[in-house]
Amino acid sequence: MNTLKARLRNFKLSGIHNSLEDRLEYAQEKSLAYKEFLELLMEDEYNNRRDNSHKKRYAKAKLPAHKTVEDFDFTFQPSINKKIINDCLTCSFVKERKNIVFIGNPGTGKTHLSVAIGIKALLKGYKVLFTPVSEMLHNLNAAKADNSYYQKVNYYLAPDLLVLDELGFKKLPGYSADDFFEIISKRYEKGSLIITTNKSFENWDEIFSDHTLASAILDRIVHYSTIFKITGPSYRAKGIKKGGDRQ
Repeated sequence: MNTLKARLRNFKLSGIHNSLEDRLEYAQEKSLAYKEFLELLMEDEYNNRRDNSHKKRYAKAKLPAHKTVEDFDFTFQPSINKKIINDCLTCSFVKERKNIVFIGNPGTGKTHLSVAIGIKALLKGYKVLFTPVSEMLHNLNAAKADNSYYQKVNYYLAPDLLVLDELGFKKLPGYSADDFFEIISKRYEKGSLIITTNKSFENWDEIFSDHTLASAILDRIVHYSTIFKITGPSYRAKGIKKGGDRQ
């Protein structure tokens, strides 16, 4: 048995390695045929690899928190169409290389919903990366100093789903707007985006210093997008109000 388990470990069949003794005992108990026994071992290996893959992709996704759609209070934000959110949770938009844009004031649940959709995408086997826009642009600009810029660009192009959080909280300098366009243009029709922003589309000139560039970015994002305009109040303000009521 030790020799067999050592070989399984060497062949990196850890799913079978970990379940072998239990499966042998079960097979003897139930008088399983060889084929049935082998199918059980293959299922163990498959499940183990799937779970390991999910754990690795979840870690690389860099989600800021574990937020699910079940935790979201749709009654507090009636402007959000729950049916369309459920359609997004199927992640067909990722397969079709389309985008989602959440527009709303701070605290209205944009990030929560983007994370919830990202988690569903991970469960379906997609590669996901979450990043605040400011962090991505800082990393791209810093990469120019050591000639790793295109390597960093590829880092943001690689995921099936890239979640760009908090676009519009600050006006972008010209060089950052160019870097943002680099990512958007190269992902266009090749990879999906989720963007959260506090600015309506007609105000995107306030984000980008170049009107022409803003139009080009907007055109590529909106072309294949599902757009949610959240008009409700802030969850954080709700929490503060509740706290005040208790005093």
